[in-house]
Amino acid sequence: MTNPFLSPAIPSPCYVLEEQKLINNLELMKHVQEQSGASIILALKGFSMWSSFPIVRQYLKGCTASSAWEAELAADTFGTEVHAYSPAYKDYDIEVLLRHCTHISFNSIHQWHKYRGQVAAKGVSMGLRINPEHQEADTELYDPSAPGSRLGILAADLEQADLTGIEGLHVHNLCECDSFALERTLAAVETRFAKWLPQMKWLNLGGGHLMTREGYDTDHLIAQLKRLRETYDLDIILEPGSAVAWQTGPLVAEVVDVVANQGQIAILDISATGHMPDVLEMPYRPAVTGADLPDVKAFTYKLGGNSCLAGDVIGDYSFDHELKAGDRVIFEDMMHYTMVKTTFFNGVEHPSIGILRRNGDFELVRKFTYADFKARLS
Repeated sequence: MTNPFLSPAIPSPCYVLEEQKLINNLELMKHVQEQSGASIILALKGFSMWSSFPIVRQYLKGCTASSAWEAELAADTFGTEVHAYSPAYKDYDIEVLLRHCTHISFNSIHQWHKYRGQVAAKGVSMGLRINPEHQEADTELYDPSAPGSRLGILAADLEQADLTGIEGLHVHNLCECDSFALERTLAAVETRFAKWLPQMKWLNLGGGHLMTREGYDTDHLIAQLKRLRETYDLDIILEPGSAVAWQTGPLVAEVVDVVANQGQIAILDISATGHMPDVLEMPYRPAVTGADLPDVKAFTYKLGGNSCLAGDVIGDYSFDHELKAGDRVIFEDMMHYTMVKTTFFNGVEHPSIGILRRNGDFELVRKFTYADFKARLS
């Protein structure tokens, strides 16, 4: 079968969403919602490709925003429930959020006290983010429950608080985790915060529930959500980002040149630091279609980006064939937490965005130009 990403109809570089794979993920989430009674909303911080929202809104009940601008995007392009959480709000943020949000969670009692009058006057449901002091994330950079975290209120700090007006609690400590990590987290939440749960209308379990990953035990997830909902008579909310767009499309790139320095180096028309920053920040090694670890196949190359940053390197890969200028390199699973983190660093050509429709047609939905680069500056 011909690889569709080699087609000249798809430009390089380009992020390509595979419509059918997105729908498959959303169908699974629909099943979880129906069987558990929980609501699943989209975390825009992980996937904000709003050209796909006409599909997503058929399955999910809304969006969650981490900023005023994300809330505006949700209201503008998704148009249903909008939940918000941020480590801290400015007056401007609250003004914007109150125009768009149905739920707002606060990171501190001080911030809640500062804005609760305004929020209550608009009828927006208020919540507090709590810190379960339970760690599940493998990478400290992504661990909200790491010691000294600025995210979430400790149980000890709620002891003397009058929570009148608070309708929900928000907890998020997972990162691409399974349902058993959720079970352990819920045990920590119930140990530390059970006395407040009967007072609440809703409990938001945040993101990190990678239910669309192969091997994830969705039946176990459903059982956990049902137990929680029935025990405390709560509306249960999940807000995954990665799971929505998990394995739904690649970043298509091309070789621009091949140079030699203690091995062969293929310079691509993309940038790790500009277009796939988690490769350097997490770090992690993205999968490349048809490639393997170095020296497994006949030809090994270091794949490098087209910026002036010396460390703009993706990693070493081996291929069955020699690479030459114009050859395509397909980086898999690049829809979540990749497009949302891109920059125009160095003025390197920003990847286009497209959708591979179910019928096999490619639709180019955005091509970036010099004008976009200039508009980011002043």
